[in-house]
Amino acid sequence: MAELAYRDALRRALIEEMERDENVFLIGEDIGRYQGTFRVTAGLYEKYGAKRVIDTPITEPGIVGISTGAALMGLRPVVEMMTMSFSILALDQIINHTAKVRYMSGGQYTVPIVIRGPGGAANQLSAQHSHSMEGWYAHVPGLKVVAPSTPSDAYGMLKTAIRDDNPVIFTESPGLYGLKEEVKDDEFTVPFGEAVVRQEGTDISLIGYSRMARVCQEAAEVLEKEDGVKAEVVDVRSLLPLDTETLFSSVRKTHRAVVVYEDWRSGGFGAEICQRIQESCFDSLDAPIGRIGGLNVPMPYARNLELLCIPNAEDVVKRARETLEGNL
Repeated sequence: MAELAYRDALRRALIEEMERDENVFLIGEDIGRYQGTFRVTAGLYEKYGAKRVIDTPITEPGIVGISTGAALMGLRPVVEMMTMSFSILALDQIINHTAKVRYMSGGQYTVPIVIRGPGGAANQLSAQHSHSMEGWYAHVPGLKVVAPSTPSDAYGMLKTAIRDDNPVIFTESPGLYGLKEEVKDDEFTVPFGEAVVRQEGTDISLIGYSRMARVCQEAAEVLEKEDGVKAEVVDVRSLLPLDTETLFSSVRKTHRAVVVYEDWRSGGFGAEICQRIQESCFDSLDAPIGRIGGLNVPMPYARNLELLCIPNAEDVVKRARETLEGNL
């Protein structure tokens, strides 16, 4: 076992997959000589050269268009978005082409492309660099969408993404890049479509993904210490495909749920999770489902205002207590 930061786990996965398959290459803005805005690609330009670690101009539609064409010809591009907010510029390519080619060709073509990068708030990056895009992409058939919350999952899921013959949106919370944990030395992959129970509990299910899964764990510790409440923490980690079986099993055991996500509360992916639970677990619920999302405002630059926009453990504890009391 080796202790790795989240960003280093991603880098290890990239290196192993580039060594395993010569068709894998990296492309994006400032990923080469500058070594990536969050240093995920540090040292890879020197290791693999300009043909496999490609620095590009600021042109997100061009990057995704070129990479989609390369994928159609048998290569396996890994696109780094400087922030996932910038992928908005490439929505036409991603939604109308990358996601649809396999379907529209009747399966004659595959599009093995990974689009990865930081999604969500970092630290005073303001409105145009801080948006969570995963819910937007989880709306699109033909894409797979994942949001790992731990270094081990970041490593294993990125390897799975690179090997997949379908386009994968791989979102990484910038607040997790420095997070460290023990990661197995042996090579492994983590399958898509499988949520994981991070903490067993009996009283209420706290459900989140990416950094919000960790916020749920922090809230669970407070609830047990201060209230004697045993919360079950479910890390969704794969949005598309979504593991409803694990979610439903947890809710049917605890009979209460709070869903937490960083995206804007209105129309965010957490609302989809709530509705799935409502449709399939209504008879098991002893209280309405609690839902916590980001505030419906452009992300402020001021740090004190930024923090007010992002769900935290205190918010989750408060909503969990309200749910336990049935006072939503």
